[in-house]
Amino acid sequence: MNRNLNAEQIEQIKQFQQNEITEYYIYTRLARRIKNEKNSKLLENIGKDEMRHYLFWKEISNANVKPNWLKVFKFYWIARIFGITFGIKLMERGEEGAHESYMNAASFVPEARQIALEEDGHEKELIGMIEEKKLEYVGSIVLGLNDALVELTGTLAGLTFALQNTRLIAIAGLITGIAASFSMAASQYLSTKAENNGSNAITSSFYTGFAYVFTVVILILPYFLFTNYFVCLGLTLTFVVLIILFFNYYISVAKDLNFSKRFWEMFTISMGVAAFTFGIGYLVRIFLGVDI
Repeated sequence: MNRNLNAEQIEQIKQFQQNEITEYYIYTRLARRIKNEKNSKLLENIGKDEMRHYLFWKEISNANVKPNWLKVFKFYWIARIFGITFGIKLMERGEEGAHESYMNAASFVPEARQIALEEDGHEKELIGMIEEKKLEYVGSIVLGLNDALVELTGTLAGLTFALQNTRLIAIAGLITGIAASFSMAASQYLSTKAENNGSNAITSSFYTGFAYVFTVVILILPYFLFTNYFVCLGLTLTFVVLIILFFNYYISVAKDLNFSKRFWEMFTISMGVAAFTFGIGYLVRIFLGVDI
């Protein structure tokens, strides 16, 4: 197909080709590995769109372009480990400039405008139709994670100044955390069962309990590894920030939510409780004369 394009325009088209063929391989490989038939079909259809776009650009460039295999490997495994929705939406976020590039290319390839609309509309619509169990229980995970962060951060901060013994703090925190995780999971089970006649109550309570226990283990770990209780508290608070950062980033990508608002809300609550209970620990040690 001869359109009298210059070398720079041809190179831009080859870049479009590589993006399309790369995403084709990502979508089709995921489609073959996913057991959910509906999700597999959706991914297969998106992959077909990507291949159709690739073939269109190939007619113009008259060149075969290889996919970016590193990107294929990267996003394939991100999707397998963290969920299809997160992996795909993270990949699409990285392609935010593609729409503008296509629209600019419409000045010398008018069909690029239609491809841009398809990428921005039809494919996003298909991605939104993907059903993923992990995201159905985000509320349960948030409940367990947030409760553990608030309760255990406060508990460890208070115990740190009251006891000033890392081994005792670790044991007391672990017992408190495990007991609280069972309590929270049981409460979530009863709450979910009452709301929807028992449907998914066990799974919901499992996600809540698992998120709680996972957080407990991460936050208490420094007290088992180090002897300086202030170092331990500092590491625990660092882990709190990292957990809040990672989890809210995950949710913001997977569910298209505002990252900054959710992060600062969770951060303020957790750190505020930690500071308050640290003060309580100080008062307990002074007025009750605790000396260990």
